Amino acid sequence: MSSSKSRLDRFISRQTGIKRGDVRSVLAQGRVLVDGKAARDIAQQIDQFSHVTFDGRSLQAQQALYVMLNKPAAVVSATKDAEHTTVIDILRRDDREQLHIAGRLDFNSTGLLLLSNDGDWSRQLSLPERQIPKVYTVTLAQPLNTDYVAAFAAGMYFQYENITTRPAQLRIVSDYVAEVSLCEGRYHQIKRMFGRFQNEVLTLHRHRIGGLDLDESLAPGESRDLTRSELAQIAHY
Repeated sequence: MSSSKSRLDRFISRQTGIKRGDVRSVLAQGRVLVDGKAARDIAQQIDQFSHVTFDGRSLQAQQALYVMLNKPAAVVSATKDAEHTTVIDILRRDDREQLHIAGRLDFNSTGLLLLSNDGDWSRQLSLPERQIPKVYTVTLAQPLNTDYVAAFAAGMYFQYENITTRPAQLRIVSDYVAEVSLCEGRYHQIKRMFGRFQNEVLTLHRHRIGGLDLDESLAPGESRDLTRSELAQIAHY
């Protein structure tokens, strides 16, 4: 869903049938409010979340939604799927059909997943120039050593896509557990990187995006709206 902007006169004409040339006089009479304030400028820009009223009647009052979900395993990161339960299916909220996924997790991966109805916000999260890191806790089948740290930092060449991954940070937490931080999300990237060492990923859990940490009080499958401070942590990272 896009939050692209529109001129107020176009919006009013489209919603009410009033000719665009007559909208100026309607605004001069104070009959249109945008976010609670009388609108006077026909060229004022509004977006999908601007609250617009005309003669006290609401023309648009959609609320921006930003949701944190603790994704469980065996749930697909999609809005619809004919075979599997989706993250939308498990949301316990009436407005869930408005939401889309802002950065997926693989079927058996768990942890922090963001959803929104604000398309521009979601796109900002994935812009390469923003370099927003995603941080994962990874449990492996075989023990780790410092060779992994160097290989992840150097990047790895994936022949199928003909690309070299960006440098990633790997911190060894224990013999079989690593914390991995990366700024991209290639197909099964972390599993494929560990696959270079013939080391199977047993569990993959995302616990941070940028400066935003997963609320550990959320049980798997539970969700809540992001707070203003959490939105700021993403916006200003």
